[in-house]
Amino acid sequence: MKIAVTYENGQIFQHFGHSENFKIYSVEEGQVKNSEVVGTNGSGHGALAGVLASMGVTALICGGIGGGARQALDEAGIEIYGGASGSADDAVTALLAGSLQFDPDASCSHHEGGAHNCGGHGHGAEGGCGSHGHGAEGGCGGHGHGGCGGGCR
Repeated sequence: MKIAVTYENGQIFQHFGHSENFKIYSVEEGQVKNSEVVGTNGSGHGALAGVLASMGVTALICGGIGGGARQALDEAGIEIYGGASGSADDAVTALLAGSLQFDPDASCSHHEGGAHNCGGHGHGAEGGCGSHGHGAEGGCGGHGHGGCGGGCR
């Protein structure tokens, strides 16, 4: 089994379609045997499903994810654990233990017309779902400051 995590500086990156790196974990008998960080080579959104499928990934842990990417991952047979945050390594350990906190309906609201900067360096009152968000309603990422009410869920 291979598990991919959207990855930035040890944390779960909060927008699947803007991920520049994934950390790929090879799991045997319920234990991580090895892991490596791989780049996406500029692929984005739906194309990332093909990248992950070609590596043999069967599960993905991520923050926010749009509908098109979700559909592409579903078609590739990759199980999605969206809405997760925090340490990538800890998330994989939790998944293997059956205790990962995630949202099966996680999405990125900007794909449905919401107003926020998902995956960037948002600083507004309505966003900042990326790794450096500073919004009053956002800041879901690894270095976010503020509540998580309006970010990628």
